[in-house]
Amino acid sequence: MRIAVLDLGTNTFNLLVAEPLTGGRYATLYNEKKAVRLGEGGINKGFITEAAFERGQQALAAFYEVIQSYNVLQVAAFGTSALRNASNGPDFIATAAAQTGIHIELIDGNREAELIYKGVRDAVPLDENCSLIIDIGGGSTEFILCNSNEIFWQQSFEIGAARLLERFTPSDPLQQKEEDAMRKYFDEALLPLFAACALHPPVELIGSAGSFESLAEMIAHRFYTPEMMRGITSYSFNFDQSELLYHELKRSTRAERLLMKGLIAMRVDMMVVSAILVQHVIEKMNLEKMRMSTYSLKEGVIRELLDKSAII
Repeated sequence: MRIAVLDLGTNTFNLLVAEPLTGGRYATLYNEKKAVRLGEGGINKGFITEAAFERGQQALAAFYEVIQSYNVLQVAAFGTSALRNASNGPDFIATAAAQTGIHIELIDGNREAELIYKGVRDAVPLDENCSLIIDIGGGSTEFILCNSNEIFWQQSFEIGAARLLERFTPSDPLQQKEEDAMRKYFDEALLPLFAACALHPPVELIGSAGSFESLAEMIAHRFYTPEMMRGITSYSFNFDQSELLYHELKRSTRAERLLMKGLIAMRVDMMVVSAILVQHVIEKMNLEKMRMSTYSLKEGVIRELLDKSAII
Protein backbone atom coordinates (compact mmCIF):
# COMPACT_ATOMS: atom_id res chain seq x y z
CA MET A 1 0.00 0.00 0.00
CA ARG A 2 1.59 3.24 -1.13
CA ILE A 3 1.75 6.10 1.38
CA ALA A 4 1.88 9.85 0.77
CA VAL A 5 3.04 12.22 3.50
CA LEU A 6 2.64 15.98 3.27
CA ASP A 7 4.63 18.20 5.62
CA LEU A 8 3.05 21.66 5.29
CA GLY A 9 5.56 24.05 6.76
CA THR A 10 5.84 27.82 7.01
CA ASN A 11 8.34 28.13 4.15
CA THR A 12 7.96 24.92 2.18
CA PHE A 13 5.34 22.29 1.46
CA ASN A 14 6.87 18.82 1.19
CA LEU A 15 5.51 15.65 -0.42
CA LEU A 16 6.94 12.17 0.05
CA VAL A 17 5.41 9.13 -1.66
CA ALA A 18 6.70 5.79 -0.39
CA GLU A 19 6.07 2.11 -0.97
CA PRO A 20 6.53 -0.28 1.98
CA LEU A 21 8.95 -3.17 1.50
CA THR A 22 9.76 -6.15 3.68
CA GLY A 23 11.60 -5.84 6.99
CA GLY A 24 10.27 -2.39 7.87
CA ARG A 25 11.97 -0.79 4.89
CA TYR A 26 10.41 1.40 2.21
CA ALA A 27 11.19 2.72 -1.25
CA THR A 28 10.92 6.44 -1.95
CA LEU A 29 8.93 6.89 -5.14
CA TYR A 30 8.60 10.67 -5.13
CA ASN A 31 10.08 13.45 -3.01
CA GLU A 32 9.47 17.13 -3.71
CA LYS A 33 9.40 20.46 -1.91
CA LYS A 34 7.71 23.68 -3.02
CA ALA A 35 8.67 27.13 -1.76
CA VAL A 36 5.18 28.26 -0.72
CA ARG A 37 6.25 30.93 1.84
CA LEU A 38 2.99 30.50 3.72
CA GLY A 39 4.14 32.80 6.51
CA GLU A 40 5.26 35.66 4.27
CA GLY A 41 3.83 38.96 5.43
CA GLY A 42 1.75 37.52 8.25
CA ILE A 43 3.82 35.05 10.27
CA ASN A 44 4.19 37.31 13.32
CA LYS A 45 0.67 38.74 12.95
CA GLY A 46 -1.10 35.40 13.14
CA PHE A 47 -2.67 35.17 9.71
CA ILE A 48 -2.00 33.86 6.20
CA THR A 49 -2.03 36.62 3.59
CA GLU A 50 -4.20 36.26 0.50
CA ALA A 51 -1.20 35.69 -1.80
CA ALA A 52 0.33 33.08 0.51
CA PHE A 53 -3.07 31.38 0.92
CA GLU A 54 -3.33 31.01 -2.85
CA ARG A 55 0.25 29.74 -3.23
CA GLY A 56 -0.45 27.10 -0.62
CA GLN A 57 -3.64 25.90 -2.29
CA GLN A 58 -1.92 25.75 -5.68
CA ALA A 59 0.88 23.62 -4.20
CA LEU A 60 -1.66 21.24 -2.66
CA ALA A 61 -3.51 20.94 -5.97
CA ALA A 62 -0.23 20.04 -7.71
CA PHE A 63 0.60 17.51 -4.99
CA TYR A 64 -2.87 16.00 -5.29
CA GLU A 65 -2.22 15.29 -8.99
CA VAL A 66 1.02 13.52 -8.08
CA ILE A 67 -0.68 11.48 -5.37
CA GLN A 68 -3.37 10.39 -7.81
CA SER A 69 -0.79 9.40 -10.43
CA TYR A 70 0.91 7.05 -7.94
CA ASN A 71 -2.34 5.38 -6.89
CA VAL A 72 -1.71 6.19 -3.25
CA LEU A 73 -4.11 4.56 -0.78
CA GLN A 74 -3.07 6.34 2.43
CA VAL A 75 -2.48 10.09 2.70
CA ALA A 76 -1.20 11.79 5.87
CA ALA A 77 -0.96 15.60 5.82
CA PHE A 78 0.38 17.64 8.74
CA GLY A 79 0.19 21.37 9.34
CA THR A 80 2.81 22.97 11.56
CA SER A 81 3.68 26.45 12.90
CA ALA A 82 2.12 28.83 10.36
CA LEU A 83 -1.11 26.87 10.05
CA ARG A 84 -1.58 26.17 13.74
CA ASN A 85 -1.05 29.82 14.70
CA ALA A 86 -2.95 31.57 11.89
CA SER A 87 -6.43 32.90 12.59
CA ASN A 88 -7.46 31.81 9.08
CA GLY A 89 -5.69 28.46 9.36
CA PRO A 90 -9.06 26.65 9.67
CA ASP A 91 -10.19 28.33 6.43
CA PHE A 92 -7.05 27.08 4.68
CA ILE A 93 -7.65 23.54 5.94
CA ALA A 94 -11.32 23.61 4.92
CA THR A 95 -10.48 24.91 1.44
CA ALA A 96 -7.86 22.19 0.96
CA ALA A 97 -10.33 19.49 1.95
CA ALA A 98 -13.03 20.86 -0.36
CA GLN A 99 -10.77 21.29 -3.37
CA THR A 100 -8.49 18.25 -3.12
CA GLY A 101 -9.94 15.94 -0.48
CA ILE A 102 -6.67 16.26 1.46
CA HIS A 103 -7.44 16.41 5.18
CA ILE A 104 -4.77 18.32 7.09
CA GLU A 105 -4.05 17.44 10.72
CA LEU A 106 -2.70 20.28 12.85
CA ILE A 107 0.03 19.10 15.21
CA ASP A 108 1.61 20.89 18.14
CA GLY A 109 5.32 21.43 18.62
CA ASN A 110 5.82 18.37 20.81
CA ARG A 111 4.26 16.07 18.25
CA GLU A 112 6.34 17.74 15.54
CA ALA A 113 9.52 17.11 17.54
CA GLU A 114 8.57 13.47 18.12
CA LEU A 115 8.15 12.84 14.39
CA ILE A 116 11.39 14.67 13.58
CA TYR A 117 13.23 12.41 16.06
CA LYS A 118 11.84 9.28 14.39
CA GLY A 119 12.92 10.54 10.98
CA VAL A 120 16.41 11.54 12.08
CA ARG A 121 16.91 8.23 13.90
CA ASP A 122 16.25 6.43 10.61
CA ALA A 123 18.89 8.49 8.81
CA VAL A 124 21.70 9.00 11.33
CA PRO A 125 23.35 6.29 13.44
CA LEU A 126 22.72 7.16 17.10
CA ASP A 127 24.16 5.47 20.19
CA GLU A 128 23.74 5.73 23.97
CA ASN A 129 25.26 9.23 24.08
CA CYS A 130 23.01 12.27 24.16
CA SER A 131 22.60 14.19 20.90
CA LEU A 132 20.89 17.53 20.32
CA ILE A 133 18.68 17.51 17.23
CA ILE A 134 17.76 20.90 15.77
CA ASP A 135 15.13 21.37 13.09
CA ILE A 136 14.98 24.99 11.90
CA GLY A 137 11.68 25.69 10.23
CA GLY A 138 10.18 28.92 9.02
CA GLY A 139 7.81 29.39 11.93
CA SER A 140 9.27 27.25 14.70
CA THR A 141 12.50 25.50 15.62
CA GLU A 142 12.44 22.16 17.39
CA PHE A 143 15.14 21.09 19.85
CA ILE A 144 15.34 17.43 20.91
CA LEU A 145 17.76 15.89 23.42
CA CYS A 146 17.88 12.16 22.76
CA ASN A 147 19.83 9.00 22.11
CA SER A 148 19.09 5.91 20.05
CA ASN A 149 16.52 4.64 22.54
CA GLU A 150 14.61 7.63 23.87
CA ILE A 151 13.88 11.33 23.97
CA PHE A 152 15.10 12.95 27.18
CA TRP A 153 13.63 16.39 26.50
CA GLN A 154 12.01 18.24 23.61
CA GLN A 155 10.55 21.66 22.97
CA SER A 156 9.36 23.71 20.04
CA PHE A 157 10.24 27.42 20.06
CA GLU A 158 8.58 30.08 17.92
CA ILE A 159 11.93 31.20 16.52
CA GLY A 160 11.78 29.88 12.98
CA ALA A 161 13.78 31.63 10.27
CA ALA A 162 10.79 33.47 8.76
CA ARG A 163 9.77 34.79 12.18
CA LEU A 164 13.32 35.94 12.87
CA LEU A 165 13.57 37.75 9.53
CA GLU A 166 10.32 39.64 10.14
CA ARG A 167 11.26 40.40 13.75
CA PHE A 168 14.77 41.73 13.09
CA THR A 169 14.59 42.82 9.39
CA PRO A 170 18.38 42.56 9.00
CA SER A 171 20.29 44.89 6.71
CA ASP A 172 21.93 43.78 3.45
CA PRO A 173 24.55 42.82 4.41
CA LEU A 174 23.90 41.99 8.08
CA GLN A 175 25.43 44.42 10.58
CA GLN A 176 27.31 43.25 13.67
CA LYS A 177 24.89 45.06 15.98
CA GLU A 178 22.03 43.12 14.37
CA GLU A 179 23.77 39.80 15.00
CA ASP A 180 24.40 40.88 18.60
CA ALA A 181 20.70 41.68 19.02
CA MET A 182 19.72 38.24 17.71
CA ARG A 183 22.15 36.50 20.03
CA LYS A 184 20.79 38.43 23.01
CA TYR A 185 17.29 37.36 21.99
CA PHE A 186 18.40 33.71 21.74
CA ASP A 187 19.94 33.91 25.23
CA GLU A 188 16.54 34.84 26.63
CA ALA A 189 14.28 32.72 24.40
CA LEU A 190 16.28 29.52 24.76
CA LEU A 191 16.68 29.44 28.54
CA PRO A 192 14.65 26.19 28.76
CA LEU A 193 17.01 24.58 26.24
CA PHE A 194 20.12 25.59 28.15
CA ALA A 195 18.63 24.28 31.39
CA ALA A 196 17.76 20.96 29.74
CA CYS A 197 21.27 20.64 28.28
CA ALA A 198 22.71 21.09 31.77
CA LEU A 199 20.72 18.02 32.84
CA HIS A 200 21.36 16.05 29.65
CA PRO A 201 24.66 17.32 28.18
CA PRO A 202 24.79 16.63 24.42
CA VAL A 203 27.98 15.42 22.78
CA GLU A 204 26.96 16.62 19.32
CA LEU A 205 24.48 18.63 17.29
CA ILE A 206 22.44 16.94 14.57
CA GLY A 207 20.81 19.30 12.09
CA SER A 208 17.62 18.05 10.50
CA ALA A 209 17.36 18.73 6.75
CA GLY A 210 16.58 22.32 5.64
CA SER A 211 19.40 24.79 6.13
CA PHE A 212 21.76 22.01 7.28
CA GLU A 213 21.33 20.29 3.91
CA SER A 214 22.13 23.57 2.22
CA LEU A 215 25.29 23.95 4.30
CA ALA A 216 26.38 20.41 3.36
CA GLU A 217 25.69 21.13 -0.31
CA MET A 218 27.74 24.33 -0.12
CA ILE A 219 30.62 22.45 1.50
CA ALA A 220 30.45 19.78 -1.20
CA HIS A 221 30.66 22.42 -3.95
CA ARG A 222 33.43 24.39 -2.24
CA PHE A 223 35.74 21.68 -0.93
CA TYR A 224 34.82 18.40 -2.61
CA THR A 225 32.35 17.49 -5.35
CA PRO A 226 28.55 17.86 -5.54
CA GLU A 227 28.24 14.14 -6.30
CA MET A 228 29.22 13.27 -2.74
CA MET A 229 25.76 14.32 -1.54
CA ARG A 230 23.83 11.97 -3.80
CA GLY A 231 21.96 9.17 -2.08
CA ILE A 232 23.23 9.91 1.44
CA THR A 233 21.02 10.25 4.52
CA SER A 234 23.63 11.73 6.87
CA TYR A 235 26.78 13.82 6.73
CA SER A 236 29.47 14.70 9.30
CA PHE A 237 30.62 18.31 9.13
CA ASN A 238 34.18 19.53 9.37
CA PHE A 239 33.90 22.37 11.89
CA ASP A 240 36.50 24.55 10.18
CA GLN A 241 34.66 24.33 6.87
CA SER A 242 31.23 24.99 8.34
CA GLU A 243 32.51 27.92 10.42
CA LEU A 244 34.12 29.45 7.33
CA LEU A 245 30.92 29.23 5.33
CA TYR A 246 28.77 30.50 8.20
CA HIS A 247 31.06 33.52 8.50
CA GLU A 248 30.80 34.18 4.76
CA LEU A 249 27.01 33.85 4.86
CA LYS A 250 26.68 36.35 7.69
CA ARG A 251 28.83 38.94 5.95
CA SER A 252 27.45 38.45 2.43
CA THR A 253 24.89 40.47 0.51
CA ARG A 254 21.77 38.85 -0.85
CA ALA A 255 23.15 39.19 -4.39
CA GLU A 256 26.31 37.37 -3.35
CA ARG A 257 24.34 34.55 -1.71
CA LEU A 258 22.33 34.04 -4.88
CA LEU A 259 25.61 33.16 -6.59
CA MET A 260 26.84 30.75 -3.90
CA LYS A 261 26.98 27.21 -5.27
CA GLY A 262 24.89 24.70 -3.35
CA LEU A 263 22.59 27.33 -1.82
CA ILE A 264 19.11 27.07 -3.33
CA ALA A 265 17.11 30.25 -3.90
CA MET A 266 14.41 29.47 -1.34
CA ARG A 267 17.03 29.55 1.47
CA VAL A 268 19.03 32.59 0.38
CA ASP A 269 17.37 34.92 2.88
CA MET A 270 16.95 32.51 5.78
CA MET A 271 20.44 31.01 5.81
CA VAL A 272 21.87 34.07 7.56
CA VAL A 273 19.61 33.90 10.63
CA SER A 274 19.90 30.11 10.64
CA ALA A 275 23.69 30.40 10.70
CA ILE A 276 23.58 32.75 13.70
CA LEU A 277 21.20 30.46 15.60
CA VAL A 278 23.32 27.36 14.99
CA GLN A 279 26.57 29.09 15.87
CA HIS A 280 25.05 30.46 19.05
CA VAL A 281 23.88 27.05 20.24
CA ILE A 282 27.20 25.41 19.37
CA GLU A 283 29.13 28.05 21.33
CA LYS A 284 26.78 27.90 24.32
CA MET A 285 27.03 24.09 24.50
CA ASN A 286 30.76 23.96 23.63
CA LEU A 287 29.97 21.36 20.99
CA GLU A 288 32.73 20.04 18.75
CA LYS A 289 30.76 17.67 16.53
CA MET A 290 27.95 18.34 14.09
CA ARG A 291 26.13 16.02 11.73
CA MET A 292 23.27 16.42 9.28
CA SER A 293 20.22 14.25 8.62
CA THR A 294 18.44 14.45 5.28
CA TYR A 295 15.39 12.92 6.98
CA SER A 296 12.96 14.90 9.05
CA LEU A 297 9.25 14.99 9.88
CA LYS A 298 7.85 13.29 6.79
CA GLU A 299 10.25 10.37 7.05
CA GLY A 300 9.34 10.12 10.72
CA VAL A 301 5.69 9.78 9.74
CA ILE A 302 6.55 6.97 7.33
CA ARG A 303 8.55 5.18 10.04
CA GLU A 304 5.70 5.49 12.52
CA LEU A 305 3.13 4.20 10.05
CA LEU A 306 5.32 1.23 9.11
CA ASP A 307 5.99 0.37 12.75
CA LYS A 308 2.28 0.47 13.58
CA SER A 309 1.37 -1.73 10.62
CA ALA A 310 4.03 -4.24 11.68
CA ILE A 311 2.50 -4.40 15.16
CA ILE A 312 -0.97 -4.89 13.74
